[in-house]
This record gives sequence, C-alpha cells and structure tokens, in this order.
Amino acid sequence: MNKLLLLLPFLFLIGCQKNKENPSKTNPKYVVDAHSYAKPNEAVAKHLDLNIAVNFNKKQLSGTATYTIDKSKKAKEIHFDSRNLIINKVEVDGKKMDFRLKKGDAVLGDDLIIPLTINAKKVAIDYQTNGNNDALQWLNKQQTTDKENPFLFTQGQAILTRTWIPIQDSPQIRITYDATVKVPPELMAVMSAKNPKQKNQNGVYHFTMPQPISSYLIALAVGDIAYKPISNRTGVYAENSIVDKAQKEFEDTEKMVQAAENLYGKYPWEQYDLLVLPPSFPFGGMENPRLTFVTPTVIAGDKSLTSLVAHELAHSWSGNLVTNATWDDFWLNEGFTVYFERRIMESVYGADYANMLALIGRQDLDETLASFKNTPENTKLKLDLKGKNPDDGMTDIPYEKGFLFLKTIESKVGKEKMDAFLKKYFKEHAFSTITTEKFIDYLKQNLLEPNHIKFNVEEWIYKPGIPNNAIKITSHKFEDVMQTIEGWKKGKISPQEICNKEWVIQQKIHFIRNIPASITLKQLKELDNACGFSNTKNSYIAMVWFEQTAKRNYHENNIDKKMAEFLIRVGRRWYVTTIYNALKENGRLKEAQEIYKKARPNYHSVTVRTVDEMLGNKEQ
Repeated sequence: MNKLLLLLPFLFLIGCQKNKENPSKTNPKYVVDAHSYAKPNEAVAKHLDLNIAVNFNKKQLSGTATYTIDKSKKAKEIHFDSRNLIINKVEVDGKKMDFRLKKGDAVLGDDLIIPLTINAKKVAIDYQTNGNNDALQWLNKQQTTDKENPFLFTQGQAILTRTWIPIQDSPQIRITYDATVKVPPELMAVMSAKNPKQKNQNGVYHFTMPQPISSYLIALAVGDIAYKPISNRTGVYAENSIVDKAQKEFEDTEKMVQAAENLYGKYPWEQYDLLVLPPSFPFGGMENPRLTFVTPTVIAGDKSLTSLVAHELAHSWSGNLVTNATWDDFWLNEGFTVYFERRIMESVYGADYANMLALIGRQDLDETLASFKNTPENTKLKLDLKGKNPDDGMTDIPYEKGFLFLKTIESKVGKEKMDAFLKKYFKEHAFSTITTEKFIDYLKQNLLEPNHIKFNVEEWIYKPGIPNNAIKITSHKFEDVMQTIEGWKKGKISPQEICNKEWVIQQKIHFIRNIPASITLKQLKELDNACGFSNTKNSYIAMVWFEQTAKRNYHENNIDKKMAEFLIRVGRRWYVTTIYNALKENGRLKEAQEIYKKARPNYHSVTVRTVDEMLGNKEQ
C-alpha cells in the first residue's frame, strides 16, 4: 500500500503529460458539427493562402488553396469539405500525396481526405470549380446595373464556401487568409479583407485578412466597380452609374459605427465598407468582415431602409467577432445582431424609430409562428438541424425570437447593465466561437445571478413558441396608423388625406400590412390612385403592396405586369418569396410559376432552392 501511495503522484504526472500531448482526448476544443466532414480536434487549418484565377468565359475559378495546419501527433489524415469541385492534385509540405474524395450527399458534398506525414505543416490543394457551384453567381452584362461588363459574387453562408474553395467549412473553425486573385483587367476584385480602392492595370489583386474568421465569411466579388469614401474608415463600392447615389444613401454609416462603438466597444476590423451588388443578390445584406455585401433594393433615395446597414454593421461584433459554433446555434448570431441593430438605430434616429422596427419584426415573427403551427419544434431557438440543410433554420425565429429574448432580459435588468454585460461578452469572447450551452452559463454567471434575476432561460431557448413573459413593445406612431385605418374604414378619412400624412417608411409599411379585409377593391383602387403605391420606387413598399394585391386579386393600374417585372428584376429572397407565396395561397399558383420561369435564371442558387420548393418546380 505504501509503495502504491508513493507511485500515485508519478502516475498522475504521467496522465497529465499524456493529456498535455493530446488535450483533445479529454477536453476537445471543437464540438461535433453535423454539417462538416472536418475533424478539427485531430487536424485543423489555421491559415489559408489562396491563389486563383477568374475565367468569365468558362465561368470557372481555378488555382491552389494552401493551408497551414495544426495536428495532433497521432493524426494520420486531415478532412476538408468539397462540393462540386475538381481536385487536380494535393501536396503535403511540397510532396505530392494521394487523396480520397469520399462521396457524400447533395447538401454536404464530399469528404476530401488527405494523408499526413507525422510533422506535416502545409497542405496545398490544386482545384477548379465545375460550373455547378452554388456559392457563385456569374452574371452577364445584361444582368448588371451598368450593362457593360459581367459580374461575379460569392455567397458562402451557411455551407456554400465549400462549393468554391475546398475548406473545413464549419463556423467554429476560424482561419486567417491571404489571397491573390487574377481577373480580367477591365474589372476589379474585392474580398472580405483589406481591399484596393481602385483598379490596377494587370488585373491581379492581393488581399490579406489578419484576423481569424469563419469560412462562411470568406467572400469575393469581381466587377466593373468604383469606390467612394464616406469617412476615413467607411465607404462604398458600386457600379459606376450608382456609386454616387449609394454614397449619399449610406452617408450615415460612420455615425452608425460610432454609435455601435459607444455601446459595445471599439470597432474591431479597422475598415467598414459596403459593396452594392446587382439586384440578384439573394439577401438584404451579408456581413462579410470589412466589406458588407448589400442589395441595391435598400437604395430608396431617402435613407429609409438603412436599418439594414445597422444590422450588418452589428454583425461585426455578434457573428463575426463572436460566432455561433454550429448552425444549430444560429440564433446567437442573429438574435444578438437584431438587438444590437435596434440599439444602433435608437442611438442614431431615436427610440420611436427603433420601436417601430421592433413591432414590424414582431409581426413577421407572429406570421412565422403561425406557419409552423404543425411543426412547433421549428420555433425553438436552439435547433437540431442534423440531416437538414442549415438554410432551413434561417427563419424569423433566430432573428426575432432571439431579439425578443434579449429585449425581455433588458426589461428585467435595465439597459445600463445589459450594455455592460454585452460589452464584456464581446470582449471576452472576441475572435472565438460559442455554443448555446456555454452562452447560457455565461449569461447566468455574469448577468442574472449577480443581479438576483430569476429568468426562464431554458424555456426561451429549448421550448417552442414565445413564453408568456415576453416584453410587449408599443409605438404611439403605430397607434396613429391604426387610428387612421379605423377612420378610413368608417369613411371619416379620405385616401388623399392618408397619403398626405407625414409618415416615415415604417408607418407606411404598417399601414399597408394592416389594410382591413373589409376594404373593397374600389377602395383599394382609390388608395392606389391617391398614393401611387403601384408605382413606388421603394422596394419594401413595393413588396408589401404586391403581397396585398396578390392576396386580394387586385388587378388595376397594370399591377400584374409591374409585379412580374419586380419579381424578374429583384432576386432578394425575402421579397420574392413573400410575393410568390401570396400568389400561391390565393389560388394563383400557375401565374406564379409562369413568372418564375422568366425570373429563375436571374436568381442566386439560395433563392432558387427556396422558390423551387415553394412552387413545386422540378427544373434542375
């Protein structure tokens, strides 16, 4: 027994030494990600050197992705995600190696397995795209704004970066990168990195991203674009014909950055620029670090839709700086960002403005909740997306229920303590990823327990629906809208009087979305004639107006032609799916399908997938 006692410290030290050599065996840094073949606890990429050429004639990217890796001593191979890529050859530390491309499924793609030597440091993958790469949208010159040169952009979220770069495509794996991109000399390349401000003569551009980011945030765009500064750290890229207009529209960007810094600390990415893409871009915006990609549909001429910029800017902290570990934790990106966005808008434009945004968001949330009445599990914040496309989780739930969760906590602790908590959260988790479970622990230890707050955290996150203690947000400006609607119903207010009201865009949206079912087609035409909704240049108003007219079978003022033109021209997924769904639900599916046949070639694959499913389209 005495001998055994003497041996125990020695055995303990041996055990510690073993764990030190391979800590992933007892305390893995990375969690299992159902949407990636990577095994980062065994071998993980830390830096990417990308060298590619862009060929518009072949619609092809080709080149080499070279990774600096970190591996455990026992790791004999490294796994990368690859979907619809042609892998030409692989080298490890300069030596050609055999590799396996293990076939997977249509969503995840293939498992690229590369053998490693015991001291492997560099893995180089020579590859090319095959023309069926969902992240890439190749636009001919007629699909651009200026209609003079072609355009290319990428969209990596959620797991599409693997369709243009062989990569460990999990959000928990953060890497730095350098890139060299060769493009036609008449065009300019920009990335989610340090960017050029003007074209060069040889069409070769060099980029560096010194901060580690998740793979879905690696982004590339190539086109005939120009740059206009807003401040010494903000500016706008856009096609030549709209760059001045875009600069004017987004001139408050620097104010938004300052407002964000006042809330949650110094902007961590040095530069914040916007790139206005052609109308086919499938989202309102994409928060690629240093360079937000943005739809031209937010250029309204009056800054009325620039809350989208606040949203993408907020992602510089929530999402880019602190990132969801897996797509099951997506609400950690988006719920925080919506909360942060509205705090920015409150700071720049006032509390009334922020409250109107929140109420419109609540309406969107209620519609989404109703659509999931038969699948309530889809209304949980923490999702289980194993076996599904992670895009299926990108509904209003993570955005608006996530916001409501944080806003309700704010109502319990006060803004001052909430702001201090979030500022600390972003600072302590900077350039890292986090799971829902780790966040819950952090929330309780750093906000709820110190302030003696009892809160139903688990119900909000793991249960369907909206808990009863959700905060109720009000707006006297929306109350004015509802009183106006009542007056119109009773014939006390004329359509012209409605149109003469000095409402901001959110009030107009609220009005259109709440037009009573009792309003006749004749009254709708009178309203249209007075306000000119069928001819609006504001894309958000156009979307909600077309939704209303589709539901009510309103065919006046050439509305059906204008609706079709809008659907063919605009590829923003939220807008087009709203209108197609209104047509479908009102017995106009065939009409929707006919429009979609013409529109589909103009849409990005992200939009195509959603609309194909909605309209029962079989085209591949």
